[in-house]
Amino acid sequence: MNIENKLVSTLGKSIEQATNEELYFSLLTITKELSSEKEVIKTDRKLYYISAEFLIGKLLSNNLINLGIYEEVSGLLAHNGKNLNDIENIEPEPSLGNGGLGRLASCFLDSIATLGLSGDGIGLNYHFGLFKQVFEKHKQTETKNTWIDTNSWLTKTNHTYTVNYKDFSLQSTLYDIDIIGYENGINKLHLFDVETIDESIVKEGIHFDKTNIAKNLTLFLYPDDSDEQGHLLRIYQQYFMVSNGVQYILEEAKNKGISLHELDKHIVIQINDTHPTLVIPELISRLMMEGIHMREAIVITSNICAYTNHTILAEALEKWPLRYLQQVVPHLVPIIEALDTLVYEKYHNEHLQIIDHSNLVHMARIDMHTSFSINGVAAIHTDILKTSELKPFYEIYPSKFNNKTNGITFRRWLMHANHELSGFITQLIGDGWKKNADELEKLLLYKDNAVVLDNLYTIKKDKKVQLASEIKKLEHVDINPESIFCIQIKRLHEYKRQQMNALYIINKYLDIKNGILPKRPITFIFGAKAAPAYITAKNIIHLLLCLQELINNDPEVSPYMKVIMVENYNVTYAEKLIPACDISEQISLASKEASGTGNMKFMLNGAITLGTNDGANVEIAELVGPDNIYTFGQSSEQVIEHYAHHDYCSKDYYETNPKIKRVVDFIIGDELAHIGDLEALTALFNELVNKDWFMTLLDLEDYIRVKDLAILDYEDQENWKKKMLVNIAKAGFFSSDRTINDYNQDIWKLK
Repeated sequence: MNIENKLVSTLGKSIEQATNEELYFSLLTITKELSSEKEVIKTDRKLYYISAEFLIGKLLSNNLINLGIYEEVSGLLAHNGKNLNDIENIEPEPSLGNGGLGRLASCFLDSIATLGLSGDGIGLNYHFGLFKQVFEKHKQTETKNTWIDTNSWLTKTNHTYTVNYKDFSLQSTLYDIDIIGYENGINKLHLFDVETIDESIVKEGIHFDKTNIAKNLTLFLYPDDSDEQGHLLRIYQQYFMVSNGVQYILEEAKNKGISLHELDKHIVIQINDTHPTLVIPELISRLMMEGIHMREAIVITSNICAYTNHTILAEALEKWPLRYLQQVVPHLVPIIEALDTLVYEKYHNEHLQIIDHSNLVHMARIDMHTSFSINGVAAIHTDILKTSELKPFYEIYPSKFNNKTNGITFRRWLMHANHELSGFITQLIGDGWKKNADELEKLLLYKDNAVVLDNLYTIKKDKKVQLASEIKKLEHVDINPESIFCIQIKRLHEYKRQQMNALYIINKYLDIKNGILPKRPITFIFGAKAAPAYITAKNIIHLLLCLQELINNDPEVSPYMKVIMVENYNVTYAEKLIPACDISEQISLASKEASGTGNMKFMLNGAITLGTNDGANVEIAELVGPDNIYTFGQSSEQVIEHYAHHDYCSKDYYETNPKIKRVVDFIIGDELAHIGDLEALTALFNELVNKDWFMTLLDLEDYIRVKDLAILDYEDQENWKKKMLVNIAKAGFFSSDRTINDYNQDIWKLK
């Protein structure tokens, strides 16, 4: 296809005369057309990756890269006075995910197609996603995050299914998004919706009638679950996703002439966290409707389903009261009870029971009993599952447990997000790394090459200038590109410990006020959304925004440090923040972050990790060596021991350590009380002093010490450049292509 002729024909005018909006929709049309000409990847055995989230990000540039025409299109536009980045700004970001879980699922779909494996995603077509974050009076507020246009990447199909609930039925509509493999064929992301959805019922913020399921079912990802109606809505959503998914899977199997008695030879279902767990009883139910005996249906299902555990946090290991399931999907309850009875007959162990003594149904236990694979997502996470959190299950199912360390797609997080660095790497070592990320190790040949290191540093400085310009435009805050950029971007949660970073900032602020000045200015950048009902997380955001107001407007302090929390953090913002980062903040409490993937994206773009021995930080440290990472804090083993013995008391740290008391007291001091909501700040203060479940004060002193060391080391520019290069060179292991190859070899066995 001649891209120029096609673009002019689609536009009906010259490229030079067209607006950016016209060019975007023309490129979208052309890209979808090129995608439709690609072969759908087909193998005898097929994967269905089912997930509540697919945080796919904007698709135009990513699709152009995977089609192999990005440079051609970019050059053509530039020749006509247009900029592809400006055109991509027209594209709304799909609101189909929240954080690492959804972004991981999207990276996986990209790699599955790139490796030529037959694997489709199954999820829901959320109209407003999580929410759009808006800051008002130094607080997070939530509004609708509208993204679906008449002309979008979604393609409406003729697939429709009936989903039966206790008191009513809903008819589904299936929308597909093409997943284009890099220099390969395509798979599909299947997103189910209801035609009865009514966006107008959302009146103020993100509030709506939670009882009107036909009108609200696919409005929001993770609707507020602070009340019973919210819990029930989540179950309605989850069942809608899995029932449609199972019906689609069985329809495909029948169309291929596959005997349902041999279904497990031809398909595999990867359950991404516990949200899709009802796929197990639903598949059993559907097989029984086809005349298969329950015992055989359970065996078939157990040989089809594989489960990925993403967390040890109790709140994320879903447990639903049995009465909720009886209200929503009573036809599944006998199957769940039968599964529970099988467990009881075999083990007589209440810690293994699917339905506990309180009549709570443990979704993760359904997954573990009725699957053939249970995997963690980083080496340390999998070890913790085996030896601590899921030990009773490891003891009875040792062969099911395996580790699959997460990965990211380098095509989005380097080729798309950082063209300059991607081009420079290709110039140095060729383009083989684009399909085999291990080839990045060739960069180590240049570890002592001053010219290469200088060019690497220049690229980083250019990305910092670009980010400063973006933040000025979007946030109306001036930041100094010559300062050190310390960046923490991830979901706002106490275990990720943004509050510890805030306490460091307070400490640095007080030091500057006392005349202890940093050698170089420091810019602290945050991006995060808090769940609407998560009050403590929202109070941490409030603290950060109050610190931003205080510090950035203090003429004594602002020349030496700035704080900025970007509004409505998403994939698009991440693509600008990550390439500009100097110090990557990965400071979760050891044992709590299953893996993390932001740490990998930062590393790939030449940032140096400051982190605990948690999640994939451990594997990063092993790869780059102790000279190229900054680690602090107590180990996972020590933290687990603290929980086991209940011997951590934050008040002891607060009362006996003057340095800690000084920074914690600042939260409710006059400076912030003058700016913020004293009630919210006091609640956060009390949380830290009297509870601190995620042990902020335990690691605070060591965090301050090691972070100060990293900031000081930045002044040794020659060594810092080498650290950057080593991190990039050693990032190859964290390619999602490697992760997916591991999944396929050990679990899926697609070809």
